[in-house]
Amino acid sequence: MGKPQVVLGVSGGIAAYKACELLRRLTESGHEVQVVPTASALHFVGEATWAALSGKPVATRVWDDAHEVPHVRIGRHADLVVVAPATADVLARAAHGLADDLLTNTLLTARCPVVFAPAMHTEMWEHPATRANVATLRERGAVVLEPAVGRLTGADTGKGRLPDPDEIFQVCRRVLARGPARPDLAGRHVVVSAGGTREPLDPVRYLGNRSSGKQGYALARTALARGARVTLVAANTGLPDPAGADVIAVGTAEQLREAVVKAAADADAVVMAAAVADFRPAAYAASKIKKQDGQEPEPLALVRNPDILAEISARRARPGQVVVGFAAETDDVLAHGRAKLARKGCDLLVVNEVGDGKAFGTEDNEAVVLGADGSATPVPHGPKEALADQVWDLVAARLETAP
Repeated sequence: MGKPQVVLGVSGGIAAYKACELLRRLTESGHEVQVVPTASALHFVGEATWAALSGKPVATRVWDDAHEVPHVRIGRHADLVVVAPATADVLARAAHGLADDLLTNTLLTARCPVVFAPAMHTEMWEHPATRANVATLRERGAVVLEPAVGRLTGADTGKGRLPDPDEIFQVCRRVLARGPARPDLAGRHVVVSAGGTREPLDPVRYLGNRSSGKQGYALARTALARGARVTLVAANTGLPDPAGADVIAVGTAEQLREAVVKAAADADAVVMAAAVADFRPAAYAASKIKKQDGQEPEPLALVRNPDILAEISARRARPGQVVVGFAAETDDVLAHGRAKLARKGCDLLVVNEVGDGKAFGTEDNEAVVLGADGSATPVPHGPKEALADQVWDLVAARLETAP
């Protein structure tokens, strides 16, 4: 097989310069990239830059090399089209099927997956016209990422910033890996929790766990690549935000519960991959607890944290909502997992063995996904993305048959 053929569309926003980094990631990872900038984009980054980074002439006009019919050929031969940045104007023209330049012609003729990475001012992103255009594109099977929150042009700050180019690349990689099939989570809203909660003991100490958040982030990235709108509730991870996810940062189990319950109100699926502390200190010391010479410390009194997975499972926010839990076990893994599945009342429970370098902080994982219907799906040792895809396969199947 030859190199995957990627079309990188670049529209006319200040974030166009960041597409240079995305182009570099695509070419260095073995993709053949044809850059198709709009006329406005060339005011920000010139043809020479795109040609030098891609190693190919830049396609800018419908009439260039007209005998090769570029407005049809480029889209027809692509394995993926990614538009980054995608301005409000390009989203509108794509949604309405307009084709007045080479990029919009390419979008109409492409029969491969299409990814849009929007970037614009907050007011433009939140305008009802833009929201309607995004909804239309998603309904047709395009992956439209949510923009990031941060510094925009000038002194403005808000939602509308282009996601990190490396994270856009990760979405593109996952979309290419899945091939030409329509995103099976398109139009779905999923909530994923990730990381490990920390329960403060005093201003410098806390009770925590070893969770890195990598499995939860893999679940978020794979769901994005499959077309879902993703809310990621992240507890103390230190990981870069997945491109296109709405990320809610939390610290404690109580904060995670509040964020998950709120986000789950309109969610089709909730995946609780975070390691939530079972207990928290009964009292918080306002000052650092000092050790006293010759004295043992006072016993630490603990109280239970809320059981978020059981609560979400018992009080489904909408009919057909699928709830997935995770169980990290050190012994009698399947026995403990089946007992937990029955106790929590969720639809699926991902059971994996932890400790001795397994699961926590690693790039790989293995597990058995237990179903409330009695099913058991083994997932062999491999990248955490592979486990994430298997989880979403099982979730998607249940959503298809949900009332």
